[in-house]
Amino acid sequence: MRMSTSHCTIIAAIAAFFLAASASGQAAERLPPYKDDLFSTQNVLQTSDKGALDVIEYDEMRDINGRDQIPQKRAQQKYVSLGIRKQQSDETLQLGAQRLDVTRVGQSSGAAFAVIFIHGRNGDRRLGANDYSFGGNFNRLKNLVAGNGGVYYSPSVKGFDSDGVAAIEGLIRYVSKQSPGKPIILTCASMGSQLCWGVSRDPDSVKRLKGMVILSGVADPDFAKSSFFKAKLPLWFAHGSRDPIYAATDQQTLFEKLLKTGYPTHFTLYQTGNHGTPIRMIDWRRTLNWLLGS
Repeated sequence: MRMSTSHCTIIAAIAAFFLAASASGQAAERLPPYKDDLFSTQNVLQTSDKGALDVIEYDEMRDINGRDQIPQKRAQQKYVSLGIRKQQSDETLQLGAQRLDVTRVGQSSGAAFAVIFIHGRNGDRRLGANDYSFGGNFNRLKNLVAGNGGVYYSPSVKGFDSDGVAAIEGLIRYVSKQSPGKPIILTCASMGSQLCWGVSRDPDSVKRLKGMVILSGVADPDFAKSSFFKAKLPLWFAHGSRDPIYAATDQQTLFEKLLKTGYPTHFTLYQTGNHGTPIRMIDWRRTLNWLLGS
């Protein structure tokens, strides 16, 4: 049966519409589901600011004792998939005058995107590469990144001063050179957040970044003066309400100031959560998809 030119035009338009809709959905959900039933089914107690702030229920008996084979040391096996270790290696990079020890997961060059995790005090590259600690959340992060053509770096930072900032700036340049033009997301935990704030002031690093995540970190009262702020790159905060090290209210105050300016930001508060709670509880798929899609 022959179709008229008008029929063909209508069918082509419909096909184009669904193709565009499909492409749009893929852009919004760049990383497909991965163990979402274990990591993403969290009880939302409250949302506000048009979804920019959410309060998530945290229960230690459920989220530590019910999730770990050995509480705070070893997650139950169902939370962990170790096949990703085939793409993992420990390396020492020469970055200008500095040498930086890193754990890399995923292809070293031609990666679709990159995620860098900076540890806090007394940590090193092993923290962000540990498959079993923090309820297996780092293992999920590695699988989400390297399993989708990206590369994940967990460096050992020797200090949280200007030398530490310079080392991370060097790593960002290195990663960008290996995969030119691809998004780089910088994530910093606890005292490591000082390095995120330091990097945010460097225009050369900022032009290579796609966004940042601050986990249980310090607040930066001068963030509005940074190159990162001026570029309006997305910023995700995650904090425990009972954090005894860095008060959640400090970060929330900064978040609210940014929100009033129309800045692209999100704040997740874990109700009754402690200092390490965000590292255990953050939904990496949701967070990375938001940052990559912003």
